Amino acid sequence: MSVHNGSNKTLVVGVDVGGTNTDSVLLDISKSSGDAVLASHKAPTTSNVTLSVRASLEALLSKSDAKPIDITALAIGTTHFLNAIIEKDTSRVEKVAVLRLASHSFSRGTPPFADWPRGLEKIIHGHSAIIPGGCNIDGTLIGPVDETAVREQAGIIKSKGVKNVVVVGIGCATDEKYHQEETVHEWLRDELGNGVNIILSHNIAGPGLLARENASILNASIMNFAKRTIRAFIGATRRIELQCPLYLTSNVGHLLPFSEAMRTPIRVFSSGATNSIRGAAFLAKSSISQAGSIVVDIGGTTSDVGYLLRNGYPRLAKTYTDLAGVKVNLEMPSVESIGLGGGSILHVTDDRVTVGPDSVGHYLTTKALCFGGGTTTATDIAVASGAAVGSTKVSLPEETIAKANARIKKMLEDCIDRVKLSPDPCTVILVGGGSILCPKELAGVSEVIVPEHAGVANAIGAAIAKVFGSAEKIVKGHDIQEGIAEVKARAVQNAVAKGGFADSAVALYEEVSGVPYTTDQTMIKIEVACEADHKRVHAEMTNTPIPDELIDQVLYEETKEHEIPANSEDETNDARVEYSSYLPTVTAAGEWILSDTDVRFLAIGCYILGCGGGGSPYAPHLHMRQLLLEGDAIRITRMEDLNDDDVMPPVASVGTPAVSIERPGGNGLLYAMQAMEKEMGVKFDHILATEIGGANGVGTLIWGSTRFYNMSIVDGDMMGRAYPNFEMVSQYIHASSVNEMLPVILCSGSGERVTIPAPQPDVATASLEIRNACVGMGSAAGASGRPIKGKTMRDIGIPNTYSLAWRLGRAVAIAQQARNVVDVPRALIAAAGGDKSARVLFQGKIRSVKSTLTTTAHSLGEVTVERLSDSEMETEVDRLGEGLLEVVVPFMNENLVAIGKKEDGSEQVLATIPDLIFLLDTSTGEAVGVQEYRYGLKVTVMIMAPHPLWATERALEVAGPSAFHLPYEYKTTLEYTRPVSVIDEFRPKV
Repeated sequence: MSVHNGSNKTLVVGVDVGGTNTDSVLLDISKSSGDAVLASHKAPTTSNVTLSVRASLEALLSKSDAKPIDITALAIGTTHFLNAIIEKDTSRVEKVAVLRLASHSFSRGTPPFADWPRGLEKIIHGHSAIIPGGCNIDGTLIGPVDETAVREQAGIIKSKGVKNVVVVGIGCATDEKYHQEETVHEWLRDELGNGVNIILSHNIAGPGLLARENASILNASIMNFAKRTIRAFIGATRRIELQCPLYLTSNVGHLLPFSEAMRTPIRVFSSGATNSIRGAAFLAKSSISQAGSIVVDIGGTTSDVGYLLRNGYPRLAKTYTDLAGVKVNLEMPSVESIGLGGGSILHVTDDRVTVGPDSVGHYLTTKALCFGGGTTTATDIAVASGAAVGSTKVSLPEETIAKANARIKKMLEDCIDRVKLSPDPCTVILVGGGSILCPKELAGVSEVIVPEHAGVANAIGAAIAKVFGSAEKIVKGHDIQEGIAEVKARAVQNAVAKGGFADSAVALYEEVSGVPYTTDQTMIKIEVACEADHKRVHAEMTNTPIPDELIDQVLYEETKEHEIPANSEDETNDARVEYSSYLPTVTAAGEWILSDTDVRFLAIGCYILGCGGGGSPYAPHLHMRQLLLEGDAIRITRMEDLNDDDVMPPVASVGTPAVSIERPGGNGLLYAMQAMEKEMGVKFDHILATEIGGANGVGTLIWGSTRFYNMSIVDGDMMGRAYPNFEMVSQYIHASSVNEMLPVILCSGSGERVTIPAPQPDVATASLEIRNACVGMGSAAGASGRPIKGKTMRDIGIPNTYSLAWRLGRAVAIAQQARNVVDVPRALIAAAGGDKSARVLFQGKIRSVKSTLTTTAHSLGEVTVERLSDSEMETEVDRLGEGLLEVVVPFMNENLVAIGKKEDGSEQVLATIPDLIFLLDTSTGEAVGVQEYRYGLKVTVMIMAPHPLWATERALEVAGPSAFHLPYEYKTTLEYTRPVSVIDEFRPKV
């Protein structure tokens, strides 16, 4: 927090309320680094946060000559609101109604709360409905909002007594013309009055419908509790006669004026880790390397490790974040946390010593050995090693001390390595009250810096925060600079509305990127930071009524109410079903009836067969689970049981992932199949997946359910994996011309339809026509290819690929349930047919990722996986690939080649496409898609034999190395094993 020119006051107070301690600091921001700290205070956090804050402020001021009137601003960071949700505290967490604006059946298969833990959903889900509305990501209209429907829903919400409403419109982030969420807000306010909180999702989070909706719901559920708490904070400041504005610090290190924090408390959830990183930047500014540094914050219970950028802010997570088991897309710091803190309990078993994750927390000063207690903690190890803490001498066996120190060192080294951006040695800035646990030297670290006042870096981070503003827009045409200027002006305007000075704006982040599947659209996103206009914020706060009786009431501990015992309603499929003994349901007639367990296996297995591509099965998996929950059935049949004249269309969803995450589902594929039936004058008997790999393998199953076509899906596909191009299918390998695959019909799901007819001069022309049609439909569509007959499918199809996906997914799920993920590679090899059909090439950690997006929306790049160091190797699998220093895997949507680099500098081609090359996350055993590749991720590189069709001369021309302009000849030592049909294995014996 800085002071704008013209202000003569430079004293600010920062407070950070942690799970163990509440830290506060008085800062003179006219000074720099440690010289700015005039006083600091650390005290245990009590069960009543507002009392902790008040006591901390009083103690802090007593340590300095400053008077309350001298304080310019107060900034508080707290996890109080998140804790209420994690604890499922119904005295603080309230019911929420959700109105989603989505016409034409978009997202209908994944209704609100579809991916929530059941226990939390039961507490928060007050009402939900999907009503007309929505926009595409380019701002065009999907469907208008319906005033009658909105007012009807308002009546239902009022009758249920729900006081919090979330409005979520598809495409609302780019809805600059219709303002649908705002329009619905006006109608709801008219019906519900001012006593109801109405939250618009575009004010909470960015693109990604389900994750933005989830974030908005969590925000709404604690809004009234946040208002009470923040009013109590204001009351506390008035009681100690502070005459300054109150701010809360955000997840990304910025100030939220108290009024905005009341509206968006979810933005305060993870401010603690960010405050520590920002405080470290302030204290050790001159020591931050040009590329940034690592901040290690060791607290009482956990250690948080994050990457500090050169601009003094943390690196943000690029993917979704999990909050209390709910997937959200908030901007959050990219932080790795481990159960290591000053209060972590030591466990000695035989000759093995472990530390944490359990902790004595804020009881350290009564339970630790060094304070006369009876529990051996990590702090006791530090004391036994020479640290001056506590009142009692600690005597422990030298061997125990050595093993504990080695364990602590390795835990920190591993965590730091996961956060690093490169393998080069880095600078570590050490902060937090538990910093005495960290050794002076760490592997992969060039220098460990412990700045003065490191123990209260989190409170300092709160004190130096600035006001934040952001804006984003899709610009059409080539005048990018004009678009950047417009977006920056809007970002500054956004910051000013939150209490910032416009003339102090500094750009923190600027992203300019093309929109996939388009040639003239650019996404521009800009973030700025401004100094705060404290007088304006304080004037608003002064006008906020805080009755004395409310202050008195809230300053005493609220009674927690747990309506549902912890975990009782969150029991997962893992707990209900023993995967190792699970038997699928197969009828005597030879139909495989899918269960929720089957669907889980298939989702995991299809992602593995995606070979890094194919898109995530997450949304279609949720849709299938919803269908089963609502009583629908999904059936799979064998290729061998197809009649010669049975008719089936090869189908797939096509388009950019940017659309599917904002506009999931829809009936585009259903309409494409219906249009194809009419076009060809046929009726389908079965449905056929074009590709088994990734989202399409799972998504195809939806349309055969009793909800839609009510027909079985064939246990087979046209690829046996995922491929990036239209022509890379077994149908084309056997065809004399692309015209044998035409017509192809694409439908948007909202009334648009395009047919790509025969004849077309060549594959390239047909592919371009399909892409152009897709772009014209908002860059996402359902596609149906020319139907084929049952005899043809038996002749050219890749057999039993759903059975293979099921077996692969089951192998992973069994290992996960048994807490034996290290066994996944062996189990997958067995599921694939044995060590002649699949093998592990290498195990290591990702060292670098190079990626770009082509004009055809293909992800092009390469990932490098380096060998683990001796100290990082924990299992025999880690040692596979002896003699190799690293493995490089080029990709174009899917992984194409695995190249081993040896210690002598030579290279060896380990595998090429069409072999299935895939990476597994060693911590989960599940597949990692190319969009999820990141430095430090520990992965297993595996290969699997393709169907023999792909090794033929014709197939290699279409989908072998030369098709991707790779200078390699396909050679393989693998042997294909035909997957055993699930139906054959589990069909009742007559």
